[in-house]
Amino acid sequence: MNFVIDAPEIPSLPVRGSNDLFPVHRIYCVGRNYASHAREMGHDPDREPPFFFQKNPDTLVPSGGRFPYPDKSNDVHHEIELVVALAKGGKDIPESRALDCVYGYAVGIDMTRRDLQGQAKKMGRPWDVGKAFDHAAPCSEVVPATAIGHPTSARIWLEVNSEVRQDGDINQLIWNIPETISCLSGLFTLAPGDLIYTGTPAGVGAVQRGDQLKGAVEGVAEISITVV
Repeated sequence: MNFVIDAPEIPSLPVRGSNDLFPVHRIYCVGRNYASHAREMGHDPDREPPFFFQKNPDTLVPSGGRFPYPDKSNDVHHEIELVVALAKGGKDIPESRALDCVYGYAVGIDMTRRDLQGQAKKMGRPWDVGKAFDHAAPCSEVVPATAIGHPTSARIWLEVNSEVRQDGDINQLIWNIPETISCLSGLFTLAPGDLIYTGTPAGVGAVQRGDQLKGAVEGVAEISITVV
């Protein structure tokens, strides 16, 4: 069978310790999954079940790459996140089996056109223009869980031009990784190659052209990008 146009390339991320690539199927993101960030955005984390939005796989930017400041926005924010990479999927996955689906972990930055997201919220519209724009999903290499286990407590931080902006611990997640996978699989049929950006701690803020962003989840991976 021939395609009528050239088939798009499969988005992928490097895998630490090998020449292999991790193919990316979908990108799911958890909204307001740290209490401190929920509060800084004006919400009560004790009353809110998890909710999700998506980014497109072709919005990935590898660590060390460039993030072009997007059009139509004057307020672009950084959000550092632990990322889960799935080797298996399914529907209605119980929490007890959720970690069996995990291939490994990475560190991502959920770049956000905050002004356009805010306008969409006020008008009751989807967040796509604020969250799923080109280059909106910088991400590090994927680190296999066989090498590091399943992290439950680790410092997560991001600095801009060597100034720390975000600093927390993944043990502060409102919904932990098994809970997130289980809940998400009740809404979507998960698949191998899916990435889950698990949420960001407090301290999100604006970036400008020329900024150098660097962040990490200690014991997992680091990420760096340049805003251009």
